[in-house]
Amino acid sequence: MFESENKILTKEGVIHFLELYEVKSLPYSPELSEFVTGPLMDVLSESCLYSRSPGQLLGSGSPLGLKLQKFLVTYVSLLPEETKSHFLLKFIQRMAGRHWCAVPVFFLSKALASMPRCKALGGEGLLALRDVLQCTMITHQVLLRGAAQCYLLQTAMRLVDVEKISLSDVAAFLMSLRQEESLARGTVLWTELCDWLRVNERYFRQSSISGSEGQETSLKAYVKNLVQEFVKSPGWERESDFMPDWLEARLTSLMVLLAVDVEGMKTQFSEKQRTQNVLRIFLDPLLDALGKLGTNAYMPLLKTDRCLQLLVRLLHSCVPRGSSDQDDEVSAVLQTSVMSAAESVSQFVLRRLTMNELQSVADLDRCQLYLKVLAELTSLQVKLGWKAGNPIRRVISPLKNACIHHLQDAEDGKEPTLGHQVQRVVSMATLAALCEAVDQHPVLQLESPDAEPVDRFLSTLPLRQMLQKPRSEEQNGCVHPLENGSVLEESPSSPGWGKTVAQYLHDQWVCLAFLLRRHRPLNPATESDVQECFLPAVEMPAQTLRSALDVLTVLPADRILPVFRCMEVLVPQLLTSEESLCIEAFDMAWKIISSLGNTQLTFWPNLKAFVHFVFGHEILAIAAKLKGQAYFRIKEIMCKIIEMSTIKTGVFNILIRHCCRSWLAAASGVSQGSFSSAKGYSELVLEACVFGTVFRRDQRLIQDVQTFIENLGQDCAANIIIENTKREDYYVRICAVKFLCLLDDSDISHKLFLEDLAIKLLDKDESASRSRTRYHENSLQHRVKNRVWQTLLVLFPRFDQNFLNGIIDKIFHAGFTNNQASIKYFIEWIIILILHKFPQFLPKFWDCFSYGEEKLKTSICTFLSVLSHLDIIVQNIPEKERGHAAAITKMRTLETVFPETFVSATELICMGGSCSPMARPVKGLSELVTAAPSVLHVHPKLVLKQALTTALQWCLSHNFSVRLYALVALKKAWHLCKALQFEECDAWTTVIECSLSQAENMHGAGNARKNWQRIQDHFFFSTFHPLKDYCLETIFYTLPRLSGITEEEWITLDKFTSFTDIPSSAGPQWYLSGSALGELSPGDWSQQDRGYTLGEADSQSEWADVQKKIIPWGHKALESDLELMLQDRAAKLGKSISRLIVVASLIDKPTNLGGLCRTCEVFGAAVLVVGSLQCVGDRQFQHLSVSAEQWLPLVEVRPAQLTDYLQQKKAEGYTVIGVEQTAQSSDLAQYRFPEKSLLLLGNEREGIPANLIQQLDVCVEIPQQGIIRSLNVHVSGALLIWEYTRQQLLRCAELAS
Repeated sequence: MFESENKILTKEGVIHFLELYEVKSLPYSPELSEFVTGPLMDVLSESCLYSRSPGQLLGSGSPLGLKLQKFLVTYVSLLPEETKSHFLLKFIQRMAGRHWCAVPVFFLSKALASMPRCKALGGEGLLALRDVLQCTMITHQVLLRGAAQCYLLQTAMRLVDVEKISLSDVAAFLMSLRQEESLARGTVLWTELCDWLRVNERYFRQSSISGSEGQETSLKAYVKNLVQEFVKSPGWERESDFMPDWLEARLTSLMVLLAVDVEGMKTQFSEKQRTQNVLRIFLDPLLDALGKLGTNAYMPLLKTDRCLQLLVRLLHSCVPRGSSDQDDEVSAVLQTSVMSAAESVSQFVLRRLTMNELQSVADLDRCQLYLKVLAELTSLQVKLGWKAGNPIRRVISPLKNACIHHLQDAEDGKEPTLGHQVQRVVSMATLAALCEAVDQHPVLQLESPDAEPVDRFLSTLPLRQMLQKPRSEEQNGCVHPLENGSVLEESPSSPGWGKTVAQYLHDQWVCLAFLLRRHRPLNPATESDVQECFLPAVEMPAQTLRSALDVLTVLPADRILPVFRCMEVLVPQLLTSEESLCIEAFDMAWKIISSLGNTQLTFWPNLKAFVHFVFGHEILAIAAKLKGQAYFRIKEIMCKIIEMSTIKTGVFNILIRHCCRSWLAAASGVSQGSFSSAKGYSELVLEACVFGTVFRRDQRLIQDVQTFIENLGQDCAANIIIENTKREDYYVRICAVKFLCLLDDSDISHKLFLEDLAIKLLDKDESASRSRTRYHENSLQHRVKNRVWQTLLVLFPRFDQNFLNGIIDKIFHAGFTNNQASIKYFIEWIIILILHKFPQFLPKFWDCFSYGEEKLKTSICTFLSVLSHLDIIVQNIPEKERGHAAAITKMRTLETVFPETFVSATELICMGGSCSPMARPVKGLSELVTAAPSVLHVHPKLVLKQALTTALQWCLSHNFSVRLYALVALKKAWHLCKALQFEECDAWTTVIECSLSQAENMHGAGNARKNWQRIQDHFFFSTFHPLKDYCLETIFYTLPRLSGITEEEWITLDKFTSFTDIPSSAGPQWYLSGSALGELSPGDWSQQDRGYTLGEADSQSEWADVQKKIIPWGHKALESDLELMLQDRAAKLGKSISRLIVVASLIDKPTNLGGLCRTCEVFGAAVLVVGSLQCVGDRQFQHLSVSAEQWLPLVEVRPAQLTDYLQQKKAEGYTVIGVEQTAQSSDLAQYRFPEKSLLLLGNEREGIPANLIQQLDVCVEIPQQGIIRSLNVHVSGALLIWEYTRQQLLRCAELAS
């Protein structure tokens, strides 16, 4: 089974094996351990085995994952102690020995983390866990990767024997984790790790860094020595041009924070002074070194680099994640301690960045380090208070002036040196960092008195001039001329120069983007002003945009972000005058985006900047107003982004989020018409409302596991640490829906937008129905149609009567369309709401019942379901008696003129019950609606009378499901009549009460009674309230869940509330249901068009051939008196009686007699002769006869009296025909029946006795082709009865011709 290509079989085999230890304990054997670490682990690497079981809720976890966890715990607990360590080590080594997919390694890690604590692993086991951690890093699913790391850390804390490892080993293992994904302060996992260190710190093996031999090991001593060793720079260590690796700084900062929190656990009270003392113990060497940076010019470069790296890591890591970051003493004390050295550090940074001390390409990494330190100190100073004279403020202005001086230093014709060019790069990077700091902290802008010279300098930067590479003095390089005349040289003297140039250009455009945003209100200059330009880059946007296009051709993908931000400001100024240039910018930017890979650090930031650029509100407004080529190019790009989102999940999210937020910002602005341009892009919101792909099986598995991890909440630290980017497809719809909810229909531009969107949604539904008449449940087409009606329900409160007049026909037409159950519920709901709010549409609703049954098919159930909520519909109909007496009189007159509307239907149901055949439904009160349409707008009792009439008609439908829905509507309407004391319908009491009573007590035929009970218990008729349940929870979660649509379409309420990019529109009543609907479970009754799950017919013409019961009598009233003579009843029905007598006295079984009775009645036999009339009361007889005995003469002739009876019929001219195989029997196909025929049927077992065969005039046998030489007596009789009827019909046709 494990090696089977059928993965379902493989999964069953694995689960069966894992379940063995749940039922019984198997003895230990080395072979079984080898099997677990061998073939079992091989098959556990298959991701598809971890899928959910059918019917299992989304996010509930993998059954195989749970079984694996239980098995591993049970199996390891039963292992002997001497083999337990060996098994676990081999198990973990097998995990590290191959590349696992994200899902298997997650569940294996979770299973290991559930193991009970034991001392099973030593140093080798910890190394194996580190190797497994490296295996988890290859997956692109960040949340799965982070969760696996969390569980592997828990595994280490549970299984490692601390006496066999040192604190250095622990620190090295922790460095294998990605702190930004799995390990951060403020999480449950961090607290668990601190507690584990606190409990075991005295038992770790002696570390070489913790002191001399024999000294007691403690975490405090280890970390203190670790910091000292990190900060000090050995005299023998050679200075290097390259900056030290960040790994040691990460390790040291992590262990410092862990040690501080461990010390904090040792006291019950939180004391700021104690925290400060502990931090001082660890950080005194660092703070002492930082305090000397500004004055000690001879401090080793390696030491300064390390100190600053550690400073950055501490400030970055000390802030706890989650809810505990408000009053954290550690971060507060640490930040205060760092600020005590801010003066020295800032002066050191100023000196290093401005005094030509950075001379090599390798020094550019140090420049980035210094700028990170400056940014951290600036943010910290702003947080603590930006006061006059603070150390950061004192260095900003000199730093800015020095950078401008270096950049303005003219090249005097000499060949530029490497140091000179590096200083230019450093100065530009510093200016870019200062611009970003001002953007992030506006308080810095207010403190800047020299802004004008800076702006003038930035505006005159040579945008098309490439940074020239210095020529080597030893040898000439290979020169490559560029378009602008500068050169790029290859030389070994300055490796990495291409990256340096890219960084320089990037920083240049960062400064320019800052300048453009700052002077955005300025108008573009005219040609005559060019000579007097104050800020050329700002006032000559066309030239600046061309420079941006040039630089995009040379910059790498990770450096184009600031160029997009500049284009975002420039294009709106040029879209009217330079449309072709703007289109070129659109095309080049899209070409870059579409060619990027799906990398976290490159693709998503660039995509966001691209969307902000192309789909900025100003650009969209101008393009929509001009309706030029740019407008259509923007729409083309919009379609390409939506198409890309089917491959890269989350792309559409960026676009719709930005557009909705910008439109909402415009709607809340001063200009009232600022939102009007959104109508030109309503297709974007339309696609967002129906967006969502059908994932492949492997994609669904990833989504399921991610949902499972998210449901773990704070128990999994990855949920707290990793930012939820909300890139799932359903967030696109959430964003669109919340945006629509915020629009104000009292604003004409909002109203027009909503109405245009509603029309497009209805067209989308109609085109989906036309494009493919065959679609399966949960297919993409089903989901799109479902989303269309969900959105229309959200929009409904914004519709007024005038707008509904234009779309009401489309809505009713959708009710006639064959749809899946979930769609039908939404259509019915919106029709109920329309009729409730606007009763004047009731005439159109009644007209929906007036079509022929061939057109309606089972779609009439939609309108009958609406009718079942009549109590909601009539709520807004005022009870005004005065002035309408004439109209009521006219209705009564019409009732007299059309008695079949009110009498025939009601009497027929009484006589026929739910199984009675029915004529084509009459129109009911459609004539009244035409003659006096205002009547139905006046009094709810008139609506009730029409509802009763309509329900009674459809209670006689040929389709069983239609009859059930009609009975539900009749029951609801009748209860409402009694509640309103509608006396005018008292005459119908007997008919309706009898019909409902018969439905409640129906017996016999199959599942009729069960289905009647099921439909009454169905949520749509029993619990659902169209008004109280009108909320987002019901529309997007409860109703899809109850209607059986796939869980991928269920959007829970917390997803709406957690999506904060768009604010919520109203109070809780718009989000929460007011009934108990959400507590129900899906039922087993589904309103669904017959055969629709398997697909509709390919063409509507095939629907013309539908099931239709033969009705051989006219459409007249039936009397309820069943005591009339048979002939009288047959005459009333206009029923023809043949001359065929069927004798079944020899038959014993009630089922055969019941079937014959039904056959004889259907084909109009004159009489059926039975051995005893008591068989009529048998339930088995009634089950087969379905009331045929009421319409067919039955005569009792006992078997002993048959000879005399046959002689009598012979004397009356009948030919006695036996159904029997004899030597002289005739072939049925050749025999011609006389008009007066008597058909004698034999016993089931013995046939016709010999004494009766002598009485026969002829024996007829049925030709057979099979091995078995006999047929059931009922079947044989039915064949001869039909052959007799066929011959008689042909004879009548010949006589008529």
